[in-house]
Amino acid sequence: MRERRAAGLEILDLTASNPTRCGFVYDEEGILAALGDREALVYDPEPHGMLLARESVCRYYAERGAVVEPEQVFLTTSTSEAYSWLFRLLCDAGDEVLIAQPSYPLFDFLAQIEDVRLAPYPLVYDHGWQIDFAELRARVTARTKAIAVVHPNNPTGHFTKEAERRELEKVCVEFGLALIVDEVFLDSSAGGERFDRALAERRGLAQSFATGEHPVLTFVLSGISKIAALPQMKAAWICAFGREQDLTEALGRLEVVADTFLSMNAPVQCALPAWLAGSGATQEQIRARTRGNLVVLDQILLQNRAVTRLEVEAGWYAVLRVPALGSDEDLAVRLVEERGVSVHPGYFFGFAGDGWLVVSLLTPEDKFRRGVEAICGMFGSARD
Repeated sequence: MRERRAAGLEILDLTASNPTRCGFVYDEEGILAALGDREALVYDPEPHGMLLARESVCRYYAERGAVVEPEQVFLTTSTSEAYSWLFRLLCDAGDEVLIAQPSYPLFDFLAQIEDVRLAPYPLVYDHGWQIDFAELRARVTARTKAIAVVHPNNPTGHFTKEAERRELEKVCVEFGLALIVDEVFLDSSAGGERFDRALAERRGLAQSFATGEHPVLTFVLSGISKIAALPQMKAAWICAFGREQDLTEALGRLEVVADTFLSMNAPVQCALPAWLAGSGATQEQIRARTRGNLVVLDQILLQNRAVTRLEVEAGWYAVLRVPALGSDEDLAVRLVEERGVSVHPGYFFGFAGDGWLVVSLLTPEDKFRRGVEAICGMFGSARD
């Protein structure tokens, strides 16, 4: 990649996942004006975060059918920090957290930093993604403290189904585990619709895990990196749920962790209500882009019998199945060298074996089309 850039050659970057560099139109004045609140000039440390900011998070969930009280919310600078706090809360050194695979590779580094071990449980693909509960149960040990779920998953785009949610909670009750649910992509339905309760019911999907009863200690994570497509503004949160005694103890212990760091800065907290309120226009652009690129992808694949894509329900990525003629890494390097196309090899996300590529649906349309055509050209493009 460096050599190609140095030579002034074009790169069709199908790994692009930074929305601020993907050609979307932002309300620049409104975003920046929200940082000018004079309340940010006063230092008023609050472990949970400013009340006005937490109330805006509660409104976000109210729009999705969930009742969340401000005292259940902890503001963090990122979901990465949220994971770190929860690993500190739930685990001693050497304890385990179960997490789905394929999944985003950042979790491994976060766990290592906290001296926690991640134990993968498989997502299997059979006309769509699903959790392999037999394997999940088999991987619970005496050191297991929690199950982590990304809803919808990154990069597979798999929404947890309502039946899967009930089974996850059943497993947690049986083994005395907490449930960590990352919902940063909740609003990014690949069908182009805003995710809501009616949509979830029609498709048999779990709604936000903030809704409904919580028979186990449950922590729901999200933030504006995906909701408002503002990853640089560093604002996220943890919402805690559970039975009264367990929840009260968890809130108290989590408050100690939060008070130790007091990490989120005041201007961002003051701006959070405006950014959440104004996120709809950017979300619409992103849904239109991902939906349009999926249409383009399917049109191109109709002319190619060697490359297929897996079903995607949400998120910013598509998973391609390609002939396993060598390692995914070698293929990714060849695509850069020979075609000027950058993709993620499947092993980045824990896909088993070779023959997997992951491409970003945020890529501007023209580059996406040419990039996919170049990938298909590596294997021949004609169906006849």
